[in-house]
Amino acid sequence: MFRTMTSTTDAPALPDRLSVDPRSPHHNAAVFAHDIGIRFNDKERSDVDEYCISEGWIKVPAGKTLDRKGRPLLLTLKGRVEAFYR
Repeated sequence: MFRTMTSTTDAPALPDRLSVDPRSPHHNAAVFAHDIGIRFNDKERSDVDEYCISEGWIKVPAGKTLDRKGRPLLLTLKGRVEAFYR
């Protein structure tokens, strides 16, 4: 499905740091109303839970491993991060 150029212009600017978890202070529901993508080291990733462009890291789940509160255990990967609207 293709979107017109006007659909991305009314989308809010992508923040430097963004989290999928609604309990996080870096969660922004207005951004998640649009389809966003993350490119990490020139490969598009679909399993990113949190990212920071300026610090150059992403957090991804470590398989099916859960922490003591029942949330997925996250691994931090460092590299070049690029966020974009699809």
